[in-house]
Amino acid sequence: MGNGSSIESTKTVYLDINGKSEKIIFSRHCSSRDIHDLIAQVAGVGKFCEISLKDCQGAHVSLAPTMPMNSNGLPYKVAIKDTAPTSGDNEVIAQVLTTVTEQFNRLTLTDSASVFKMEELKSDISSRLNALERKMEIEGLKSVEIEKCKRDISEIKDQIWTAQKKFVDFNRISSVSDETKISLKRDVPSYPKYTLSHETTDYLKQPTFDIWHWEPNEMLSLMEHMYHELGLVAEFSINPITLKRWILCVQENYRNNPFHNFRHSFCVTQMMYGMINLCRLWDHISRESLGILMTACVCHDLDHPGYNNTYQINARTELAIRYNDISPLENHHCAIAFKILSNPECNIFSNVDKDTFKRIRSGMTMLVLATDMARHGEIMDGFKEKLELGFDYSKKDHMDSLKMVLIKACDISNEVRPMEVSEPWVDCLLEEYFNQSDREKSEGLPVAPFMDRDKVTKPTAQIGFIKFVLIPMFETLSKLFPILDETMVEPLRTARDRYESMKEQGALDEKEKK
Repeated sequence: MGNGSSIESTKTVYLDINGKSEKIIFSRHCSSRDIHDLIAQVAGVGKFCEISLKDCQGAHVSLAPTMPMNSNGLPYKVAIKDTAPTSGDNEVIAQVLTTVTEQFNRLTLTDSASVFKMEELKSDISSRLNALERKMEIEGLKSVEIEKCKRDISEIKDQIWTAQKKFVDFNRISSVSDETKISLKRDVPSYPKYTLSHETTDYLKQPTFDIWHWEPNEMLSLMEHMYHELGLVAEFSINPITLKRWILCVQENYRNNPFHNFRHSFCVTQMMYGMINLCRLWDHISRESLGILMTACVCHDLDHPGYNNTYQINARTELAIRYNDISPLENHHCAIAFKILSNPECNIFSNVDKDTFKRIRSGMTMLVLATDMARHGEIMDGFKEKLELGFDYSKKDHMDSLKMVLIKACDISNEVRPMEVSEPWVDCLLEEYFNQSDREKSEGLPVAPFMDRDKVTKPTAQIGFIKFVLIPMFETLSKLFPILDETMVEPLRTARDRYESMKEQGALDEKEKK
């Protein structure tokens, strides 16, 4: 860049509007709405049209002051969709007003100065919204006033967006930062002792275990039982009170997401416990490695923000920047896990020697990073190759490959469970997906079809995943542990058939409606 201040403060972008070349210049400090309106003016269309940009390779470009500059020979192609007022505008405006209000309720402000500024902004905009709503009721929203209300609401949404970007970091790591030490919010006395029946402890070892019937404190007791029953407390010389504190602290550092929450962590850990017992993994895997597997399951989604890696990277969040777009969430989960363990009150490995802790840290990091589905093909190909050559339990790389597949299988194993247990998880996952896709749409980011509430249904969400990911993975594992074919692969085939029937029935219902 040159030295002139005008060059530093403005950006030039070339456009192709219906085959006509145009050039726009805008300030780097203007809003996305300003750019939208500028393009609308150049194109000779209304300000309320939907405008999207694609580069020469067909990739969507965010309509934002941060968009990359291009050249006259490689203009962005402009697509315009008319959204002229219709008879349904009353409902549209009401929905927009509701959305604006909900956005305020979701704001999480982190410092007193920001709170003060945002409260002023919130008070001012709330007053304006109330005035608009009264105007809608009193004047009946004539066509001229509909357009004016839309313009006012659009300006308000811009103000909210600008304020959020300025004062709120959506991906702020809750109460956690690199400089913050994680400590318990409550101590063990408020964590009651449960007496587990023999039937419950046997049931806990089964993949059919219903994880929905247990309260948070009961899940803590069940996790504690697993560590004692597998001999991990003795293996690592864990102080039982420290074990309680650690599980408590882990629970407190899972967020209240629809899917990626503490119950999911418990679900994955219980499935690993079930596989250890079903496959008698202690015959092949050391007690230390079993402890690493279980602990990685407990910690594998710590402080998950509810938005996946694709969002983190596309939105250029703090996590994506920190981890250079390489498995940002999984790296973060690892970091939080070892931050918890760095607190002496919660360090279940405080009594092991340095070499053992080094193996624990290396093993847990490897396993949590393996849960990134972007690495699924790579990990499965490596495991299949070792099976074809002849799996050797004495080789470290063979065992590492097996352990990575085991935690991956447990992480996505919900459909192995009975329908009444698995189906609520699909609803939770779709809710989290829809939250993300709604946000991506509002921020002008790419939206994955399988997350778009307008495109996906429960059967379409599950059929391909079961057929092409779950069944091949568990069939591959069953070559090493044949018992899994009956206990896990068959339930997956049943689930696939059930969703295919649901899809066919849905198609018939749609046909009858028409």
